Amino acid sequence: METIIELDKKLFLLLNGFHSDSVDHIILLATKTQFWTPLYLFLIYLIFKKFNTKGWLVLVGVALSILLSDQITSGIMKPFFERLRPSQDPSLQGLVHLVDGYKGGLYGFASGHAANTFATACFVWLLFKNQYRWIWTIFIWAGCMTYTRIYLGVHYPGDILVGGIVGLGCGYSGYRFYCWIKNKLEKIKNAPPTDQGY
Repeated sequence: METIIELDKKLFLLLNGFHSDSVDHIILLATKTQFWTPLYLFLIYLIFKKFNTKGWLVLVGVALSILLSDQITSGIMKPFFERLRPSQDPSLQGLVHLVDGYKGGLYGFASGHAANTFATACFVWLLFKNQYRWIWTIFIWAGCMTYTRIYLGVHYPGDILVGGIVGLGCGYSGYRFYCWIKNKLEKIKNAPPTDQGY
């Protein structure tokens, strides 16, 4: 385990070392949820275009996926493992490239950003993979979003990797739950009227 941790630190320092003052503030913006609002609005448009009023059920499924991934990483894993973020690790002081003093919270394993973005990407991909061939590019967004965390010095690659795996699992689980609920509602709607005995 110590070997893995050391390799994780070395890989982090390598990736974090690729930075430029000219893009620092762009990366700082790109790591925020609000920055991607146009993408979210576009996805919501696609959802309601395909599902009409039933799009709300899809959004509930996405929300549950994100809630589950966030609770697992931020609510359970971070306080349990208590792994300091690179930005908070005294052994890396002076070696980590930070932007505007941004350090994030104290603990970083596993990445909530990675979990939430990959949960969303997985759900959306499963939802539209048979309709839009290009929908796989949603994973490029997830990758870019999570890379910003390494660039900013607040997550190790291992934090991102595990967070991404958690997110994929939660996205898949949320999608399966959505399908189950949808099928249940359709069965109720299409069920023949019962004989009232009159």
